[in-house]
Amino acid sequence: MQSLNGIVSSIKIIKYSERPLVYFKVNDQSCLIAAHSLNFLADVENGMRIAIAGEFNSRKQFVVKRYGVIGKTMIMRQVEMMTM
Repeated sequence: MQSLNGIVSSIKIIKYSERPLVYFKVNDQSCLIAAHSLNFLADVENGMRIAIAGEFNSRKQFVVKRYGVIGKTMIMRQVEMMTM
């Protein structure tokens, strides 16, 4: 398994289903996530720094198996704003 880290951009939902397929970029590298994609959509927004682990497919897209947000997730930020 390989890993990357960087800034997220261009988040898009490619396939709507029980387990959505989400496309995004990390430092101009195309990435896909299906496993935990709903959690990913709740945790990450454009401009956030993340670390991802996974493998490249035949189209040179990075297929994410695991991810982690470096810093605060989107939900954490929203809860902080509500308590102020």
